[in-house]
Amino acid sequence: MRVVIVGCGRVGATMARALENAGHDVTIIDLVTRAFDRLPAAFRGNAVRGDGTDEDILRRAGAEGADLFLALTEGDNRNIMATQMALEALGIERAYAKVNDPLRATAYAELGIGTICRTTMIADAILEALGESPSGTPAIRDAASHRHAAVASAVQEA
Repeated sequence: MRVVIVGCGRVGATMARALENAGHDVTIIDLVTRAFDRLPAAFRGNAVRGDGTDEDILRRAGAEGADLFLALTEGDNRNIMATQMALEALGIERAYAKVNDPLRATAYAELGIGTICRTTMIADAILEALGESPSGTPAIRDAASHRHAAVASAVQEA
């Protein structure tokens, strides 16, 4: 599987390492060259310095037609923009944006952008550790089967 990850922070670097160890072809993109220091010295994937919301950078990194796209930066808006670019301009069908706000995560998934909400994920993990029932809200949401022009306007309003 060919995977593109935007954001080489703790989560992005961990995912890049795990997916590469599983035998996948991984490209990771970050604005800051030092972020790639989080990758192991033996990392065989591609590390590309650039803006993951820039279509030209994504194309030069070989993102077009990738099997999986993950936007895992610290910024919700940046992640949504990168994921929308992957879906709409690059023909990547399986793409997810890390989003901190559970309401926005739900709204974007309904508009056609897959989301990973770490706020829900962490809260549910704590509740379960305390012996309480989790929220019942999925932390990872696949995109709704229909995408339409509302995605563009929702991203611009965010």
